[in-house]
Amino acid sequence: MIKLEDIHSLSDFQRNTKEHVCRLKETGQPEVLTVNGKAELVVLAAETFQKLSDKAERADAVEGVRRGLEEA
Repeated sequence: MIKLEDIHSLSDFQRNTKEHVCRLKETGQPEVLTVNGKAELVVLAAETFQKLSDKAERADAVEGVRRGLEEA
């Protein structure tokens, strides 16, 4: 779940990139970046992204096995 403190404007991210990157690495939580008050981007630390990607890949594999078992 995205928390209010994890929502920032893109211009704030550009002005304070180093602080945002440190926070992203420390917390492992994503940040939502806004443009003109609308959510436009989600930023993650690379390690967090890799973990999320691995989980999605495993979920796809499990789903494939489940479908194979149902068809058998």
